Amino acid sequence: MVDKPGGMTSHDVVAKLRRITCEKSIGHLGTLDPMATGVLPLVLGKFTRLAQYFSSAEKRYTGAIRFGFSTDTYDAAGKADGPDLWTEAGSAVTLESVRAAAARFHGEMEQMPPAYSAKKIAGTPAYKLAREGKAVELKPAMVSIEHFAITALEGAEAEFEMSISAGGYVRSVAHELGQDLGCGAHLSRLHRTQAGVFTLNEAHTLEELERLAGNAEAVEALCVHPRMLLPEMPSVTGDSGSLGRLRNGAQANLPEFSRAPLVKVFAGQRELVGIAKRIAGTLFQPVVVMENRG
Repeated sequence: MVDKPGGMTSHDVVAKLRRITCEKSIGHLGTLDPMATGVLPLVLGKFTRLAQYFSSAEKRYTGAIRFGFSTDTYDAAGKADGPDLWTEAGSAVTLESVRAAAARFHGEMEQMPPAYSAKKIAGTPAYKLAREGKAVELKPAMVSIEHFAITALEGAEAEFEMSISAGGYVRSVAHELGQDLGCGAHLSRLHRTQAGVFTLNEAHTLEELERLAGNAEAVEALCVHPRMLLPEMPSVTGDSGSLGRLRNGAQANLPEFSRAPLVKVFAGQRELVGIAKRIAGTLFQPVVVMENRG
């Protein structure tokens, strides 16, 4: 897991990790915009097969919203939509008024994604159409905001904390908050502190990882232990017979007595064999096999 620096796309980070680890198959679990920093979980090699199970993970952020004008991208990287109104409107924007306006951004709600986003329109990312000056017609999506707190207001910038569901845009919240207050606003800073179970405490800088280039064992030692992944799924260790069946796509009995619909299947303490679906009782069907050994 990487503590992403500002000024890089998530794809840039993946490309750098490919060079460091010599692993071609790498994916990220939730894009961070170039200006954003913080937790960027990555899956390497065979673990990319698990990416589908991380898609609903909630994200936590800290950051700042700059009042006075909005931008076409809803953040500081975009072009201003008009003049800076802070000098005229700033006196009416107080910590209390911002907190009052922010109160509606809680629970399940419809949110319009930014035109400059990765949302696809007929297979084309919206940001590509926007950059070409073409019309971008996006549909609102349901998101869930568990927590949104304005912690301070210093001049034209409000500091905040937020927990938002996967697929939600903090930029859109900043934009709409500016509209509600009548002065415009955009996201001026964003730092992701958590993505699902992944936190900053477990993240590593690119400089730290670059020092380990060519040392596969050292890089692996920094990775999250496989048994800590997807904590909602119990871990079960199979015997050679049941593991052989599962690796070849056949059903097998496992010593797992909870009622969990999906389990992580291991050979030993660390080797993840795959994900299996409960058929009945202790009978399981493999749904993801990390590798087939015949």
